[in-house]
Parts: sequence; C-alpha cells; structure tokens
Amino acid sequence: MPSVVAYISGHGFGHASRTIELLNALADRDSSLRIHARSEVAPWLFSATTRPGITVERVACDTGAVQIDSLQLDEAETIRKAQLFMGDFKARVAVEVGALRALQTTLVIADTPPLGIAAASAAGVPAVLLGNFTWDWIYRDYAGGEAVADAIGAIYRCADLALRLPLHGGFDTCPHLRDLPFIARRSKRGGGEVRAALGLPHGLPLALVSFGGFGVQGLDLAALARTEGFGIVMSGTTFVDGRPLGDRGTTGALIPLDEPAMYARGYRYEDVVRAVDVVVSKPGYGIIAECAANGAAILYTSRGRFAEYEVLVEGMPRYLRTRFIDRAAFLTGDWSGPLASLIAQPPPSARADVSGADVAADLLLSMIYA
Repeated sequence: MPSVVAYISGHGFGHASRTIELLNALADRDSSLRIHARSEVAPWLFSATTRPGITVERVACDTGAVQIDSLQLDEAETIRKAQLFMGDFKARVAVEVGALRALQTTLVIADTPPLGIAAASAAGVPAVLLGNFTWDWIYRDYAGGEAVADAIGAIYRCADLALRLPLHGGFDTCPHLRDLPFIARRSKRGGGEVRAALGLPHGLPLALVSFGGFGVQGLDLAALARTEGFGIVMSGTTFVDGRPLGDRGTTGALIPLDEPAMYARGYRYEDVVRAVDVVVSKPGYGIIAECAANGAAILYTSRGRFAEYEVLVEGMPRYLRTRFIDRAAFLTGDWSGPLASLIAQPPPSARADVSGADVAADLLLSMIYA
C-alpha cells in the first residue's frame, strides 16, 4: 500500500492550504494511499479541511520567515533562526529518516522545507519539491543569509522533481522542473447561499479582512467601523495589536465571522472568499490564488522587504482586480474610497487556470506506480 508523506512549511497558511488541496486530490483518486503530513501548521486547519484518513504530526520542518505581524518582517531574526535550524540539521534528518521508514514511505512532497528533501534522499525515497518560491532564494536576499542559502540550495538539488507554481521566484537550484497551474481552494457554493448561511448581508458590497495568524498592529478599528458603502468582514480570531477582534466590541460596518462555527457547519474559508467582493490583505500566494479562483478582487498593502513581494505584485493583475493602499492609509482604516475604486475596475483579461492540484495529483500517481 503506497504511503505519501508531505513536509509543509509552518510559515503562514498558504503552504498548508495548497498542499492540503493536493493531498485531497490524491486521496480522491486513490483511496488505497496512506497520506501523512508533517508540519507545525495549526492542527485545526488539517482537521477542518482534509479528507478522512489523512494524518498530521506536529514537526518543526523549517523556520520560514520571522514576522512581527503580517506586515512587518524581522530580517536578522529570520536568518538567525534559519542558521540555528541548519546547525543541527544532520540530527533532524536522522529523526526524519526513521519516521519515513516507519511510515513505509513511497514518495515525499516538500512545500518547501529542505528537511523533507534531505530526509527522503537519505532514506532512498523519491522527493518532490512544491511551491512558488524556494527558501534559498528568499534567504539570499537578506544580509548574512548567503551561507544558509547555499546549504539549502544544495539540498534542493537532490529533489527528483520540482513542481513550480505561478508567481514564482527562485528554483535555480532545482535541476528537474515542471510548471503547474495554480493550486487554489475553490468554493463549490454560490455566493448568495454562503451569505445567507453565515448571516452576511445581501445587497451590500463586502470586504473580507485576511491577514492569517500573524495579525496586524496599529489598525484603527473605530475608524474602520465607520466605513461607508461596505461591510467589513473580520474573523473573530483576527488579531489587532495582539488582541482578537472579538474582544473589542466594535460594531458599525464591522461584521464578525465565527470561523470555528463556520467550519463546524461544513463551510470553508474559500466559500467566504466566493461570497465577498473584495479581500483586504497583503500579497501572498495563497490569498491571491483563492481570490483568482473565486472571483474576488484584492486590496493590498505592502508587507515589508519580503523577496516574494515584487514578484506577486507584478504578476497578480493578470488574474484579478487589484489596488494598492499604502501602509499609513491602511492603518487609518479609511478604506471607503479605495474599495469603491477597486470594485469599479473592469475584470482582468486572463482567467486563472486553477487546476494545479489535479495536474499534480495525476503526475505524482504516475511516479508512485511507475
């Protein structure tokens, strides 16, 4: 019985959401597969979105980027933590080799921890890198990151195949490369149905605030509550200045979204993206792909000196309506004008191909049963 093990970066939700889509596509195609994930991503995300039988074990796979909040990056700490992680890398690989053998692993997928590639290589198991950027490319952009970037790049060269997603950067260290369409979570529900089920108002343009688990510092919620012409949908677990929105008691234009209750009723985050008109966020592969797949526009602000930022900003207008709001204006909560201008834009000329999970699943199954 084949066994697939996925190593998933714990940096944000984007890596996990797209890898879960791929694992679900594999499970749908072959019920005999044993599928395991190894990641520090919050376990609730797996339990709420994966097919039955897909297991997850909490494992530190990489250190990603160290963020102060969703819009601020600590470059020096990012490199320091990556160096520490790589300092005892051989011991980490030895542990993972044991895990892969215990799971009788047939194939490893890594999005995009080098630990998964190194462990698979040491265990004699085929390894596939998946992502839209590589960590060696990211780290090389920061002061003092050259050595850790070189070490990671050498590991990526051992991958049997790299599956590169749109809006990409890096991959120069991946000799065997194949491009994929977007992997994105696609809602199977109508926007009106979702609004009715979740108590979101009809007849009012809605903007969903999406900043993941890092939250935002300094956002003026009182001003945001006075937004005219839009409802501002915010999860009750959205953190502003270290406190969840649900603790603030702010009303007006703000519409709370109870995510745990939503998932318990069988609705998913992509359903909310389908139901709103705009997502307010910082550029990241996951939210861009979901907006493109579900027809939402994106109002975005800058996210600090993250190497991926320019690539995403340059590429995303091909697939969805976008508008930039500078950091200072974003934090004031005065979003009415930018939101109105954004939804008045014509649709993009290109329609995003979001079949990447299906394409990748078929390709990986051909490798497993070769």
